[in-house]
Amino acid sequence: MACYSIDGLVPVIEPGSFVHPQASLIGDVLIASGCYVGPGASLRGDFGRITVGAGANVQDGCILHSFPGQGTLLEPHAHVGHGAVLHGCTVRRGALIGIGAIVMDGVVVEEEAFVAAASFVRAGFVVPRRTLAMGVPARVVRDLKPEELAWKAQATHEYQELTVRCLATLRPCEPLAAPEADRPRREATDTVPLHTLARPPR
Repeated sequence: MACYSIDGLVPVIEPGSFVHPQASLIGDVLIASGCYVGPGASLRGDFGRITVGAGANVQDGCILHSFPGQGTLLEPHAHVGHGAVLHGCTVRRGALIGIGAIVMDGVVVEEEAFVAAASFVRAGFVVPRRTLAMGVPARVVRDLKPEELAWKAQATHEYQELTVRCLATLRPCEPLAAPEADRPRREATDTVPLHTLARPPR
């Protein structure tokens, strides 16, 4: 990975975490055990501390930063979707930030709350525990259902399993010119897209 110290502060990655070689860590970045940090993620601890709690994931293309003297905190099992931007905010245990969301300074996303994909959460906003916030700007629209909370826990577990898989088998390689005749597919798991939970059974 691209890993840089600044002002004598060196990023910390605890054993058992996976940080992709194309991610970038700068300065005061603390990554606890069991975390996944995807390709193209940028965690800039040059103004304030970036903390990623145990078992959390920061997916590809995410940006984590803050104003000087402030920090960005992800508590354990936080889940940050592809391309999200987090700036000087707090994401509590088990909360989810959807794909492409922007979460601004002073925001607190409480335990097991969701921020919907592509939402803009304005500075200082609080997303209460186990609620869904969405929109531009985001507002709280409803409480989360038990099946949605269970889905999120399973989805985060998938990324914790991906951490283990990456540590064990991810290696640089040269591409093949053609697929193998017996090329395997990854088997499906119990995790399904969230929107399918609302569909009535057929």
